[in-house]
Amino acid sequence: MQHMCVIEVIDKKVFPDFQQKFLADPKSGACPFYNVGDRFVFRRYGDDDTFWTIGKGSQCAEAWDCISRYIYTALQGGSIMRHWTNDERMMIACCNDGTRPVIFKIERLDYFAIYLDENPSEIDVKDSLKNVEGILSVNSYKDFFEVVIDSHNPIINEGKIREAIEKSRFKIDRID
Repeated sequence: MQHMCVIEVIDKKVFPDFQQKFLADPKSGACPFYNVGDRFVFRRYGDDDTFWTIGKGSQCAEAWDCISRYIYTALQGGSIMRHWTNDERMMIACCNDGTRPVIFKIERLDYFAIYLDENPSEIDVKDSLKNVEGILSVNSYKDFFEVVIDSHNPIINEGKIREAIEKSRFKIDRID
């Protein structure tokens, strides 16, 4: 099983009193870098290491300093915030800016990377997995299919995915 981390901006705050009192530009306003609804997906699989490539330059340095440790933990398959949130694969965090903080939802998603002997279409693979309970999405990449699973569903596992694919006409080379 592999892991990815999805970051979503869920809120932005502005404290004009603090900005007026403490900032060189007392009318700085809300954070210009992020918008509510922005989403970033981080992966570390094969040659794809977006922890380093997305993190460098595309994230505000103050925000990155606050959230990168949670992203790294999620990418390793760990508990992001053990016994703190009601789901240990999720964390709510904010950046360091005390006058205009951005609030992030950080969530670990688990998936299987499936390599098939043939090169079927994404639609064919989705069709072969459509009756498997607990699959959130199927995505096609250059040489594998990413099957994102609902980790809360105790029924879903590698065996169920393997069984569904092998019932179709596809042969599995490997599952990571």
